[in-house]
Amino acid sequence: GEHKKHPYLSLNPFGQVPALEDGDLKLLESRAITQYIAHVYADNGYQLILQDSKKMPIMSIWMEVEGQKFEPPASGLTWELGIKPIIGMTTDDAAVKESEAQLSKVLDVYETRLAESKYLGETPFTLVDLHHIPNIYYLMSSKVKEVFDSAVVLSA
Repeated sequence: GEHKKHPYLSLNPFGQVPALEDGDLKLLESRAITQYIAHVYADNGYQLILQDSKKMPIMSIWMEVEGQKFEPPASGLTWELGIKPIIGMTTDDAAVKESEAQLSKVLDVYETRLAESKYLGETPFTLVDLHHIPNIYYLMSSKVKEVFDSAVVLSA
């Protein structure tokens, strides 16, 4: 509950995690934080951002797709199937069904994209791909894995 109180609210006024403070810079929202870290530490380790002026906007498009199209149904499913049972809440089957249908449509688009490119945001592996991992990690150990499997079967 500390994230709902001061001084944390000075970092993230919405009282949510994550937030980052680096000197006088205060950031909220995980995608902004990962972009900042990837830029600041671009010379240390694996490149997660693209400097190429023609590839960078492609990466930006797919980062938006992840945030606007993939994340809402994927995190809804993670909430319903992963978190609610742990905290003793009842899973809303109608919400699961609706989110599965939405996620399936996104995965169909991803299959088309991945037929053109090894990774969603361009080659090589970038923040676009990294941002998908948390929800996919949870969903692959749930019944929703079948949605991912059926997308792969359809493309074969």
